[in-house]
Amino acid sequence: MFISKKMNLTYSQILLIPAICLLLLFAFVYRPPLDGNPDNPIFNLSFSSNSHTVRPPSFAVDGPLSTSVYKSSSRQNTSLIRKKSSIERIEDDLAQARAAIRKAIQSRSYASDKEEIFIPRGNVYRNPYAFHQSHIEMVKRFKIWTYGEGDRPLVHHGPMNYIYAIEGQFIDEMEDKRNPFRARHPNEAHAFFLPFSVANIVQYVYKPILSMSDYSRERLQRFTGDYIGVIANRYRYWNRSGGANHFMASCHDWGPDISSANRDLFKNFIRVLCNANTSEGFRPQIDVSMAGVYLTYGELGPPHLGLDPSNRTILAFFAGGAHGFIRELLLEHWKDKDSDVQVHEYLPKGQNYTQLMGKSKFCLCPSGFEVGSPRLVESIYTGCIPVIIKEDYSLPFSDVLDWSKFSIQIPVQKIKDIKTILQAIPYKKYVKLQKRVVKVMRHFELHRPAKPFDVIHMVLHSVWLRRLNLKLE
Repeated sequence: MFISKKMNLTYSQILLIPAICLLLLFAFVYRPPLDGNPDNPIFNLSFSSNSHTVRPPSFAVDGPLSTSVYKSSSRQNTSLIRKKSSIERIEDDLAQARAAIRKAIQSRSYASDKEEIFIPRGNVYRNPYAFHQSHIEMVKRFKIWTYGEGDRPLVHHGPMNYIYAIEGQFIDEMEDKRNPFRARHPNEAHAFFLPFSVANIVQYVYKPILSMSDYSRERLQRFTGDYIGVIANRYRYWNRSGGANHFMASCHDWGPDISSANRDLFKNFIRVLCNANTSEGFRPQIDVSMAGVYLTYGELGPPHLGLDPSNRTILAFFAGGAHGFIRELLLEHWKDKDSDVQVHEYLPKGQNYTQLMGKSKFCLCPSGFEVGSPRLVESIYTGCIPVIIKEDYSLPFSDVLDWSKFSIQIPVQKIKDIKTILQAIPYKKYVKLQKRVVKVMRHFELHRPAKPFDVIHMVLHSVWLRRLNLKLE
């Protein structure tokens, strides 16, 4: 055996030196996904030390040998060429997106391959540079695989109109072949969509509800558990991430309940919910708060009937049933008692709900039986400043939007003081708030097919942020 007299190293030890150098180089070059700015919640969520790594089972990454395929250019060539797995290609893609967002934050600018029609600016955004670049990267890279398993009407279809319309519209958009986020093959997908409809499950499995026992969520939970079982047994993608890159979307009040019977199965799963109640298990770091949009038949939103700020003669407006204790309290104090604070359980005959919102400076948005309500979006559509009277509600898109800049929040305990609180707001501040409501309107508008920065893009961007916060190995 050859031994170096000068360094007293064996031949095998000498061969280890290049490997050690490579390890040292990797340790020096490697950085975490993104360094977050603690002043901006968007970074606390997506680019901080809170980001987590999921390691797949050793037997189910990409099939035998796919993570380490070696080829030789000739029989004499002993160099090893490693082919990247689909996970590695996807993670490399996400790393490039994180780097581009970090650069945009540092340079306070953006980089795009095409002309940008809309550029987010102003204090309604927690960090407009990060949001803009993140949206650019999402449009350029984000691919979603929608599972084909299941039959209508429980899967691949949802309500397209009325109170749960956003649920069906979102499912339909994900199924649309024109959808640019649609992955051609699951191996190129960053995320996976489970297209079942909670609203349709309730409609077709539960109704008619004849007794209190019919309200049990057991059938809903069994259905969703069985559906996940099917895709987990048929494909490797759920097990590979523990469901962390999988999501569903529901605007029904029962949406959060899919996971309550088996929390371990759903602990990483992204639930996109209108009923985003943190006291009932909504997790802002994992789940997504979706804005509810009420659609009449054949329409994609209410008409824009908002008047100029100087022509709005009603201080505050609400009309709705006594659903839940917060509304009961609101009606008790204000129902049909004040011409400035107009609160109605039922609208007087001949009056138009949307027109009254358009004439109002502030629109009261109390919780009903649950925290989510289309009234928040309806107020924004009419340029009426939302007055949020809710407890434990995670507001839609608050990773990006600073709701304090275009809304008012009043604690439940101060419902009796609504008029005093709103009258104390200076006119100049009111005008600023109202202009910002108009500014964020585009993020709550629904288009089919979806358009950049609209409500569907905002939901997808929320999912995209959570995918950026995840690293698979």
